[in-house]
Amino acid sequence: MSTIFIKNRKNQKVAVIVEEAEKARGLAFVMHGQGDAKDSPHIKILAKCFLDNNYNVVRFDTTNTFGESDGRFEDGTITSYYEDLEDVIKWAGEQDFYEEPFILCGHSLGGICSALFAENYPQKVRGLAPISSVISGELGREQYTPEELADWREGGWLIEDWPLGEVRLPWSYMEDELKYDLLKKADQLTMSTILIVGENDHCCPPRHQQILFEALPAQKGIYLIKDAPHTFRAPEHLEEIYRIMDKWLKTL
Repeated sequence: MSTIFIKNRKNQKVAVIVEEAEKARGLAFVMHGQGDAKDSPHIKILAKCFLDNNYNVVRFDTTNTFGESDGRFEDGTITSYYEDLEDVIKWAGEQDFYEEPFILCGHSLGGICSALFAENYPQKVRGLAPISSVISGELGREQYTPEELADWREGGWLIEDWPLGEVRLPWSYMEDELKYDLLKKADQLTMSTILIVGENDHCCPPRHQQILFEALPAQKGIYLIKDAPHTFRAPEHLEEIYRIMDKWLKTL
């Protein structure tokens, strides 16, 4: 297994890993969230679950994050992440391992991007697994107080301490996020869909996931991981994600 570097529509370098099963019965794309990377523990455990169920797996670093791809964190938006997903899928379509319909699985921003693709191209997607997903920009605003939003808009930047260190988000990020809402085309998500969220997720809380769940037309499931935060790191949480995904994949 080695990293492949491809180019996106902006001629930026995108780092991709392809893991092929011995007797593949399908293809899955696994996408990380904001400021994350393809080699994070929760992304790798998801990829392992697909491989163990005989799916070829593609995972990649979007641009404008902290992986091996080009770009700056400050320039990352839902739009840029989504375009990278489209570009990776387009590239994969020219490879021998490509197969449709495929499965899309994403965490946080990767979740909303995966679901947006499924809404736009439902015929290409066999199964969908948005995990701790952003649902809409309007719902995303709820994690901030009105005062915090006003200060962000006026000052132009939001500065936060993340596990990876201090990050700076421009107000343009929020302006971009407000353009997106999975609920508007949720009726297109007719493929088997599974939602997973941590009990203590304050960014994309269980209540938001329930709103999307209720809007899904059919073939759906929702799972709460006890005591888990937005990003899964504890071994018991990773094991639970694997168990839930493994059970779902066996139904497809």
